[in-house]
Amino acid sequence: MLVRGAVLTVVLLGLVAFSVLLAKVTLTPSPASEDLVTANLRPGRSLRQYAEDYTFLAACKQAGGNLLLGVPFGLLLPFFVPRRLRMIRTTLLTAVAMAVVELIQGALVEGRAFDVDDVILNTAGALLGYFVLGRRISHRYYTYTDASGSPCPSAEKPEAEPKRAPGPAARTKAAPTKAAPTKAAATKAAATKAARTKAARTKAGQRDRPKPAASAPAKKRGARTGRTDGAASGGRRATGSGAVRSLFDRLRGR
Repeated sequence: MLVRGAVLTVVLLGLVAFSVLLAKVTLTPSPASEDLVTANLRPGRSLRQYAEDYTFLAACKQAGGNLLLGVPFGLLLPFFVPRRLRMIRTTLLTAVAMAVVELIQGALVEGRAFDVDDVILNTAGALLGYFVLGRRISHRYYTYTDASGSPCPSAEKPEAEPKRAPGPAARTKAAPTKAAPTKAAATKAAATKAARTKAARTKAGQRDRPKPAASAPAKKRGARTGRTDGAASGGRRATGSGAVRSLFDRLRGR
């Protein structure tokens, strides 16, 4: 915190000193150029005039002086601007500040006039200072302050909360999750039953298949066996009919 306060104090003092210098340079009356200076609301008009009517040194003095006036904005404003969209905010703040200065020049200061090209050159100088040095310095400053101001890792760990018994609502929500294993078991049992049914059908189909035809010796044996059985059954039939006739003859003799 001490380092951060010291840096901000130095930057603020530099910004105040630059504001005083800017006011002295831009708000000083210039009666000699009162008849020569006119307001300019068209971007690029003064820059074209510098290139055509001024000498090289005079043009560099006019354009370079406006660029240098904007550089301190790019160096100092990033320390006071949030890190999100820092470049855009620095540019907008510089443009607004220099537009206000130019308006005061044209309205109150003798021999001065509003020039939109001066605002453009001052804003370009602020961007130049930001990209050359201001971005790096502000980034290191914020990195250092974040590292020094961050709490200890042990302090960030939250205390373990005591375990609480689940209420009726939690039990009700847990019921669908318990039913999931039951469905899985039922699905597994159905699959097992289907597999057993399929195996039983396969075995029944194997039993119902027709047996292969018997060989020639087996056929002959079957034919002989059939004849023998036929003869025996014929003898039995004849014996039975003779017994019946003898029974009728006995009944008639009586």
